[in-house]
Amino acid sequence: MESVFAQTKNHCFYLEPDLGLINSCFGLSRFRTKFSRGHLPHVFNVRCNAQQVNLKQLIQFEATPILQSVKAFAPATIANLGPGFDFLGCAVEGLGDHVSVEVNEDVEPGKIVISFIDGDNNRLSLNPMKNCAGIAAKATMELLGVRSVGLSLGLHKGLPLGSGLGSSAASAAAAAVAVNGLFGNKLTKSDLVLAGLESEAAVSGYHADNVAPSLMGGFVLVRSYSPLDLITLPFPSEKELFFVLVTPAFEAPTKEMRAVLPKNITMKDHIQNCSQAAALVAAILQGDPCLLGAALSSDSIVEPKRGPLIPGMMAVKAAALETGAFGCTISGAGPTAVAITDTAEKGKAIAIAMVDMFQKKGQLEATASVQKLDRIGARVV
Repeated sequence: MESVFAQTKNHCFYLEPDLGLINSCFGLSRFRTKFSRGHLPHVFNVRCNAQQVNLKQLIQFEATPILQSVKAFAPATIANLGPGFDFLGCAVEGLGDHVSVEVNEDVEPGKIVISFIDGDNNRLSLNPMKNCAGIAAKATMELLGVRSVGLSLGLHKGLPLGSGLGSSAASAAAAAVAVNGLFGNKLTKSDLVLAGLESEAAVSGYHADNVAPSLMGGFVLVRSYSPLDLITLPFPSEKELFFVLVTPAFEAPTKEMRAVLPKNITMKDHIQNCSQAAALVAAILQGDPCLLGAALSSDSIVEPKRGPLIPGMMAVKAAALETGAFGCTISGAGPTAVAITDTAEKGKAIAIAMVDMFQKKGQLEATASVQKLDRIGARVV
């Protein structure tokens, strides 16, 4: 059967019946959706055509605000998931940042100002071009072609800085969703990833394994960065998955933690990590937390370099596994340790053991929480 082509004012679609795929081209981004057949997973891709793009307006006419103000929330994320360095990540419930935006007649049209930040201990800049939320908000305005109104932004930090929980990405994702909501949600979340990447590139490097899951929810695989190609990996809704997140009183800036990574690796380590990353993807799609934990614990490239820099980390991992966790590793660049289990009760026991070991071996106080997978991602609240 031949492909069918259809076009609207702003979109063009290609229907490929034999593959069950729809390809949609829209400005810089493209997504592909595989139709569900029985219990087959829903797969979502977004692509852009350059490693770092010059943002261009994605809608035909300048967007106009339909609301005076909007508030959005974006969840914390766990990047890398062990062997998935820079190409796997997921969102978790309960933790995250809030951003509010409003039309402000006192702000120059096409510009944005940050009116307040709280929860950051006065560490973040009010200069919008030196702030994750400000950069993403301005990038979203550019995608919407906003030139006739100015905006003001407020940021509430629910995530600690340098925690390994995607703090900068959550700010960026919430800001992008808030601005988009103010103008009638004319952009898809796939479009907003581009805005989020502008922010991440300025702060911690051009990587999507935090900002993509924070925006899109669930697990996200970065198949390629040039061109950008993101694939959501659905964890079966009927299966339970819990993340034990333990954050010690120790800051691990992403740029510093990247500096310790090896420039070259052995073929043995390459094969090991590739096989474990593949197992991780299989575990997600099959809803198998035991396999997911085993794969997550098996990074032989990044964790061995970063782990010793976080006081007590390797002892914390051992304690988590001894207490029944399916797996444990460093969340993002750290210092948060993340363990996997399948019930909240098990998670609480694992959390106690991990906090105790950070105190005993790392001489660090630590906080813990047990959270589910956030399947929704950033949203207006």
